[in-house]
Amino acid sequence: MKTINNTKIIGIDHGYGNMKTANCCFPTGVCAYDAEPLFTADMLVCNDKYYLIGEGHKEFAPDKIKDEDYYILTLAAIAKELKTENLTEAHIVIAAGLPLTWTSGQKADFKAYLMKNAEVKFVYRKIGYHLYIDDVRIYPQGYAAIASFASTLKGVNLIADIGNGTMNTLYMIHGKPQQGKMFTEKFGTYQCTLAVREAFMQKTQRELSDVIIDEVLITGTANIAPADLKIIKSVAAEYVRDIFRRLREHGYDENTMTLYITGGGGCLVRNFYRFNADRVKFVEDICAAAKGYEYLAEAQIKAEARI
Repeated sequence: MKTINNTKIIGIDHGYGNMKTANCCFPTGVCAYDAEPLFTADMLVCNDKYYLIGEGHKEFAPDKIKDEDYYILTLAAIAKELKTENLTEAHIVIAAGLPLTWTSGQKADFKAYLMKNAEVKFVYRKIGYHLYIDDVRIYPQGYAAIASFASTLKGVNLIADIGNGTMNTLYMIHGKPQQGKMFTEKFGTYQCTLAVREAFMQKTQRELSDVIIDEVLITGTANIAPADLKIIKSVAAEYVRDIFRRLREHGYDENTMTLYITGGGGCLVRNFYRFNADRVKFVEDICAAAKGYEYLAEAQIKAEARI
């Protein structure tokens, strides 16, 4: 969270798997109730409706404004950030992002969606919040995660932001993004989860919990039968090979370019692919995009003030 003239700039990465801010990360899930539910530890109350944050799994949807879920998750994200500074009331500028090639087409609608209430009151985790949404700034995913050091990049670099729902790729030449060389594909890590689930059912006639799948994808192993682990690792390795096949289709050359991988897919590449450490770099911070949105918004607002 950054501050300009008593206004808080809060970067929010609206992921399909996790919501991220500069200081927080929580599952992208929300369940709504008309009456107070039994378990209320992570409950948000707004307009006489009750929402359990982090419950369920948000299905992939290219249009994030089709329902209220991401709006409610945005309120929770802001509350979590404000709590880091013990604030309950603030003027807010939301800095958010959209997949690279979708930004231009969806920017205006997503901005209107996030600031549809200029003033909003709600209760989260039994604490009341009063927000004034002064503005929303939308930036491209992928680039945001490396924005703070983009100007230092030399030669030809490829940025691959592999999230839960999409994979965004962007070419950078001597630190400058190439408008005509960016791509968005529905090939996020959840596609790997679905493939593992299907392969496991076909080979064993048993269902496999996503919790176990996620553990293997993130760490490379789990405390399960070796035969079961082998199935998961085999599918994961094929998924990562497919990532690099797609990158090569977009012009990636591992001998002349440096690849920067950001997003949750980085752990899959690290665990299931043999790569040249001199040519493949990882942005380790899961909150890098949210911090990048704040960085870009702060720079933009300061530049506008100088005009």
